Amino acid sequence: MSDWFRPAGSSGDADFDVRIAPGDPGWSHTGLYAVTLAAGESRTIDTGDCEWIVLPLSGGSAVVEVGERVFFLTGRDHVFAGPTDLVYVPRDSRFTVTSTDGGRIALPFAKAGRAFPVCRVDSAAVSVELRGSGSSSRQVHNFGTPGVLEADSIIACEVITPAGNWSSYPPHKHDEDRDGVETALEEIYYVEVQCEGGDTGSERRGEGRASGVAYLRNYGTETAPIDTLEEVRSGDVVLIPHGWHGPAMAPPGYDLYYLNVMAGPGANRAWLICDDPSHAWVRGTWADQPVDPRLPFPQAR
Repeated sequence: MSDWFRPAGSSGDADFDVRIAPGDPGWSHTGLYAVTLAAGESRTIDTGDCEWIVLPLSGGSAVVEVGERVFFLTGRDHVFAGPTDLVYVPRDSRFTVTSTDGGRIALPFAKAGRAFPVCRVDSAAVSVELRGSGSSSRQVHNFGTPGVLEADSIIACEVITPAGNWSSYPPHKHDEDRDGVETALEEIYYVEVQCEGGDTGSERRGEGRASGVAYLRNYGTETAPIDTLEEVRSGDVVLIPHGWHGPAMAPPGYDLYYLNVMAGPGANRAWLICDDPSHAWVRGTWADQPVDPRLPFPQAR
């Protein structure tokens, strides 16, 4: 197990299932809390010098209070059920999130120099992108990307990869600021897995861990070496401090979901990547292949 892998249950505390923050060893710009709440249970957070997103993962509706403003979120049954509505909360604020019927909620955040207005984003406003084709087909929910969410630094999205497919591919990196070419962004992957076509992996457990598996690769450059290949299950987190990352591999039998949280030191909030030159040619083959017919999720079953 590498220094950049956080198995489910290893990074949390009494209040949160996942607790990763700027200031953790080797980590500077992004954070992620995840929490499982019973019906009517709440958590209150002071945002400090970070901007936050309240993102329901499973279990349905929630209420978010930011000062005197109250936002109602419909949520979703699980992460494979399509995009959800969400709330953006700026720095120097305090918010309380309460689960209506009990559920899991992700709280991605990032260091911010400016405070943007608190807002609710409806699920219908979230861009759903089908990216790639063939066995590289995946579905991207661009809920927290530039041009969709007004924010200072945080960039966030969700990716669904059908069983047997690869995503985060070709391998790419974003660890240097090069004008118009690449932006320096550290990245968090939060993972959930379901058995193909239904039955979320988080509901199938053996020895305390979800049975469904997937794999994430991260390798470095000559000047910044790193070499990891992690077997991941529901609730696991992988940190990408630098280097080429990808593919994210969904083995046959298991659909893969991951939440990406990104931010960096630069003033330009942009998601610019550079493909590994050894594998960049693969992107050029997509035009000749159809998108995987299992997408988009969800589909009637």
